[in-house]
This record gives sequence, structure tokens and C-alpha cells, in this order.
Amino acid sequence: MSTFQIAISLPKNEHPITHREQVLLIGSCFTEHIGKRLEQIKMAAMLNPNGILFNPLSVAHALQSYIDERKYHQHDLFMQDEIWHCWDFHSRFSHTDSKQALQQMNDSVGQAAQFIRRTDRLIITLGSAYQYYLKEDNIPVANCHRAPGAWFEKRLLPTESIITALSDALNNLLKIRPELKIILTISPVRHLRDGVVENNRSKARLIEAVHHLTAVFPSCSYFPAYELVIDVLRDYRFYDIDMAHPNYAATQFVWEHFSNTYFDAEMQQLSGQLQDIITAFNHRSRFPETSAHKNFLKSYRRKIEQLAQKYPYINFDSERAYFNG
Repeated sequence: MSTFQIAISLPKNEHPITHREQVLLIGSCFTEHIGKRLEQIKMAAMLNPNGILFNPLSVAHALQSYIDERKYHQHDLFMQDEIWHCWDFHSRFSHTDSKQALQQMNDSVGQAAQFIRRTDRLIITLGSAYQYYLKEDNIPVANCHRAPGAWFEKRLLPTESIITALSDALNNLLKIRPELKIILTISPVRHLRDGVVENNRSKARLIEAVHHLTAVFPSCSYFPAYELVIDVLRDYRFYDIDMAHPNYAATQFVWEHFSNTYFDAEMQQLSGQLQDIITAFNHRSRFPETSAHKNFLKSYRRKIEQLAQKYPYINFDSERAYFNG
């Protein structure tokens, strides 16, 4: 460890993630960094069924919609600039055809409702304690869809409101899936458009809320993604050009600590082997006719068959097709 970086020691979680687990991830864009890493190592992961959600009320509302197997209808949509949107969903679900928009939303919620009833692990990443409300009817929204700013009122949620909303959702979820293990984390993405002071106030409330939840719910644990970037790396070299989003080096650093915390020795070894295969699979040789490339393909065919024999549930169809030439 460099003398210019503080040390952090994260204990192994007492409930390690196994490769056969099904994992639901919900929350801010940082959720997707972890989720895509899990997908890369061929785990059954579902990412943000409502799209990216930044604030805790929207996360709690989305989880409840999966529990209730909610159906969305035409009256849940609104039109803005000739596009149909829903306040509960990210704009990737929006569409010029209202029927298509509803179909996408209901399909995603329906899949999440089924997935959440068999999932083994829920990972929640909270991004901001700021919540936007429609002024007209005081409805909290998950996404403003670039509607006029005059339509909304922005509020900093009290810590107690965050705790209540998430507690209710988690209690209801644990009723239908009592064996579920939950990981809570705070996104290290800095919401600078709120202001530097305001962003820190927001993160402080989220941190206080999630630590309260981990104290109350034995099934919950806290992973310090926020602290790893803000307090351990603590350098603008680890941010993207916007100075708000962690860059690849930072997300790789967080992933390494996540896997060290939540993966046992076998899982870590398997993760490394799968990552090696995926990296090789994404490689495209300029000279595929050479002996070196043919030996490369043969080597990875052998690695795949060895893993497939030990882990027959892993689907290697795409990789087999490539390495078989």
C-alpha cells in the first residue's frame, strides 16, 4: 500500500455470493458497473428493471411494484415533445407509441416480479437524497424526462423518510423471499449539479439511512463503494472528464474490493478464469490463418471444456462457436 493512500481492510462477508446465485441490482448508474461485471462472469443478474434510479423513494417504489406485480396503464403515461413517458421509469422505456411504451414497461416489471421471487441477492445503490415532486399533484418522480423545470419542486429528503420508505419495501420483500440477502451501497458519483455542499449533505443522509437499515435488518450488509473512491483513492485522476463519475481505474478498484469481500476462494478463482475467457473471446486476430492463432483457439477450447465439465450450468455456446473457428 502506498504511503500516499490510506489502508482499508474489509472483512469477508459471512454470506458469500456463489456463482449460481441470481442477483437483482437496482439504483444509480453505479449499480450498472457492478451488474455488468457480474454479467461478464456469466452470473444470472437483472439490472435496473425501471432503468437507472437515483433516489431512495424511487427505488422503494420500484421494489414495491415488483412485489405487487403492478400493471401500468395509459393513465400512467404523459406526452412530452411527442414522446410518451412514465414518471416511474427511465427514458429508455419512452416511446412515440403509447402501446409500445406500456408494453416495454409492463414486460420489464413482469420479469422483475418473477425474478425477485427467486432471487438470492439484492444490491441497492443509492445516488442522491434529492427528490423531485410534481407541483401539480405532489407526486414524486423517478425521472423528469426533460420536462420544464417549473413543473417540479426539488426537496432534500429527511433521513427518517428514506429509512421509512426503504424499510417498508424491504419488510414486504422479505415476506415473499425471507432468505434474501441484501447489499446496500452509496454511489461514489458526485451530483455536482446540486452543488458541492448540497451533494455532501445528500450523501450524508443516504449513509446515515443505510447504516440504520443494516443495524435493523440482519439480512442487510453495507459495501463502502463511496468511501473507497472518496476516501481511499481520493484523487481526481480516478474521475472521468466531468469530474463527477469514477473512471475505469476507479470502478476496477471498487470491483476488486467487492469481489474480495463477497466472493469465497472458489468464486474468485472461477471469476478470474471466466474473465480470462471473455477477454480472449473479445479478441479478434488480424491473422487468423496463423499457427499461433490456431493454437490460441485450441487452448481456449480446452479451458472451456474443463470449466464446462466442472460447472455444467454455465452457457458457453457463443464462446464455443468462436473458439471452434
